[in-house]
Amino acid sequence: MTTQQPQLTDFAALLRKALGDALNPGSETLFDMVCEEIVFEFPYAPEGAIRRLDGKAALARYLPRVGKLVSLHTLVLHQVTATADKSRFVVEFSCTGESNVTDAGYDQDYISVIELKDGLISSYKDYWNPLVVLAAAGSTESLRQILQNESQDER
Repeated sequence: MTTQQPQLTDFAALLRKALGDALNPGSETLFDMVCEEIVFEFPYAPEGAIRRLDGKAALARYLPRVGKLVSLHTLVLHQVTATADKSRFVVEFSCTGESNVTDAGYDQDYISVIELKDGLISSYKDYWNPLVVLAAAGSTESLRQILQNESQDER
């Protein structure tokens, strides 16, 4: 899990900027930033997409599949709101990119609700426009084939 795709490196840099000193100081890669029991949720995921990942291993299996779907060119951090104790953050950001499946543009806005425990991300709820994801995949069935991998830790 130490090798990261360039877009994961960019995403980790965005998170480092957004969460700042609330993250463990040595956390540089995305996998350094999350705890073993991380729960990633995608509340707006369309049919065919995964709605929840339980654990770092599930996240590590999932992210390369997202890389097969889209290539990101830019990630822009817009706003960060944190609780006073810096245990919960709302991070607003956007990306530009393109679909690796349909060649459609992939311009997406995100609102992510992130919870930290002991300096690591323990919960990540990712809100985004499902229509942009479906356009990138071309169809619900194509999305399912790219992203789904039947496993008990992915629902």
